[in-house]
Amino acid sequence: MELGQLGVWYFTDGMSATEAADCAKRIEAMGYAALWIPETVGRNPFVHASWLLANTTSLVIATGIANIYHREPGVTLAAQHTLAEQSNDRFLLGLGVSHKPLVEGLRGLTYGKPVATMRTYLQKMKASPYAAPKAAQDPKTVIAALGPKMLELAATEVDGAHPYFTSPAHTKMAREIMGPHAWLCVEQKVIMDTDPERARATARRSASTYQGLPNYRNNWLRMGLTEDDINEAGSDAFIDATFAWGDRDAIQERIDAHLAAGASHVCIQPIRSDGQIQQPDWDALEVLSR
Repeated sequence: MELGQLGVWYFTDGMSATEAADCAKRIEAMGYAALWIPETVGRNPFVHASWLLANTTSLVIATGIANIYHREPGVTLAAQHTLAEQSNDRFLLGLGVSHKPLVEGLRGLTYGKPVATMRTYLQKMKASPYAAPKAAQDPKTVIAALGPKMLELAATEVDGAHPYFTSPAHTKMAREIMGPHAWLCVEQKVIMDTDPERARATARRSASTYQGLPNYRNNWLRMGLTEDDINEAGSDAFIDATFAWGDRDAIQERIDAHLAAGASHVCIQPIRSDGQIQQPDWDALEVLSR
């Protein structure tokens, strides 16, 4: 798999299937290497990935992330091999342990210790049989990783890590832990708006969905932010550390900072200042693709 340095991370659950396919085609035409799609309470990411892969020719479709609590390891392995073979190795499997409030509160399942649970899941995947034709190359896997122990697991048990909602400083720390060879595919939220008040207000609306989730909170504290930074609206320090906002040069500087810190791939999540979430900020994507 040839995974370039720049991709796009975006929710497509607000789009119809046809709109999502058109979105993927447009992102591919702009020259982005990959489209990352999440799994929350919407589409099955594997079924949707199959649709997006069938409607594109060179774009990598990556799950960012597929929740390991939603399916047995052997089922995930079968989906991964099926999509890799059907797409000529354009499917990248991203797995994650999600969050306790979502797994227990929403799904009614038991949330285990994250690193141990992920390690066991990966071991069971590797031990699962798969008898159908495979892609020419073994398909790639990354895991959602924020803390040191999960980052170590990403470097030793799979092909790399997919950190979400972090900063270039976290990327530097991750690369030091993971060594020089593992993939480090970082997500970066971007807002192309040069007005500080408006841009930060947009960022705060986006951040509110995540601020109560312990895995993210623990990592922000690990990054040097404080509880006061994270709580309620979120301080300017919190917003500026985790969001890239401003003109093209300012956002490109943040992307370059991730790459200089050791990221092998940066997937940008383009957030619109007008509050519309059914479509990404196409103007931002067009400018940043150049």
